[in-house]
Amino acid sequence: MIKNLAFIIYMVSFILLTAFCVFGDELTTAKYAGEFISTGVGARALGMGGAFVAISTDVTATYWNPAGLIGLKFPQLMLMHSSRFGGIVKYDYAAFAMPVGRASSIGISLIRLGVDDIPITALTTPELPLSPTNRPYIVKTVSDAEYALYLSYAKAMIGKFSYGANIKMIRKSVGDNSAWGIGFDFGVLINPIANLRFGANLQDGTTTFLAWDTNHKELIAPTLKFGFAYPAYISWFAGKITPAFDIDTRFENRRSAAQANIGPISLDFHLGMEYRFLDVVALRAGSDVGRFSAGAGLHLPQLYLDYAFMSHDELGDTHRISVKVSIEKSKFKRRF
Repeated sequence: MIKNLAFIIYMVSFILLTAFCVFGDELTTAKYAGEFISTGVGARALGMGGAFVAISTDVTATYWNPAGLIGLKFPQLMLMHSSRFGGIVKYDYAAFAMPVGRASSIGISLIRLGVDDIPITALTTPELPLSPTNRPYIVKTVSDAEYALYLSYAKAMIGKFSYGANIKMIRKSVGDNSAWGIGFDFGVLINPIANLRFGANLQDGTTTFLAWDTNHKELIAPTLKFGFAYPAYISWFAGKITPAFDIDTRFENRRSAAQANIGPISLDFHLGMEYRFLDVVALRAGSDVGRFSAGAGLHLPQLYLDYAFMSHDELGDTHRISVKVSIEKSKFKRRF
C-alpha cells in the first residue's frame, strides 16, 4: 500500500511539474537558486565535512541519500539548529522517519533558512538628501525565509542494494514577494564488497521548478552527490573508524566558484573521518569544500547528542547542535 501510494504521489507531482514548465513563461535556469538546501543537516555529518552520502542510514538520510533510510530499525526523530555568520542567518532542521514492513522506510523533513527582522528604511523627507536633520527611519521589518519540505521513500532490493526518492516542496519569501516550487531527488546505496559502501544522490533530478508571484519562473539545476565510505572496527582502538569521501557535481557553470571544474561542470569535495569509541563517544574531523570542520557526539540510550564546528576565514565560524531520538520499542521495530 505504501509503495503504491508513493508511486501515485510521484507521478501526480511529475505531471504537475511538467505542466508548469510547458505553460510557464519567463523560465530560466537560476544559478545558486537552491543554495540554501546545499548546507547539509545533522551535526554528525557536518562534523565530518559533509562526507555522508554513503554513510547516512538514519533519519538524516531524508536529506543526504533517501536510499539510506532502509538502515532504520526503529523510528527516529531529529532536530538541529545553527546560527551562521555572526548569528545573522538561522538554519533549522526537523525530521522524522520510520521503517515500514521488512524492506521499506518513509520519512518527512523540513529545512528553514532565514534572515529575520531586516529593516526597511526611508528618509523623513524623501525629496531631500540625507543630512543630520533628514535621517532615515525604519518603516517596517521583513524576513528572507526559505523552506524545503521533503517526503521520502526507500526500498531494499535483493542483495546489498537499496534505492530511494524524495518529493521536495520549496517555499521562498523575500519581503513582499514569494515563490513556491517542486522537485525530486533520487538515491542509491550499495555495499559491493566487505565494508565498502557507495552512495549517490541526484538532487533536483528533474530540475526543481520555482514560480514567483511576479510571474517569473526558475529552474534549479541538478546536483549529483556521490561518495564512498569504509567503516572498520579496530580492536586495538576499541572502536570503529570511518573514513569517507564525497564529490558534489553541479551543472550550473560555476567555474572559479567551485574547487574544480570541467567546463560548465563544477566539482566540490568533502572529506571526513569519524572515530567511535564503544558506540558511546565519537570524535570527528573533516574538510567541507576546503574548510576545516570538526565535531563530537555522545550516544545515550535512545538519545544521540552531536556538535559540529566549521571554520570560515571571512564570515565567521559556525556551530551546529543536533539531537536525535530513537524510539526503540519492540512494537515499532522493523520485522525482518
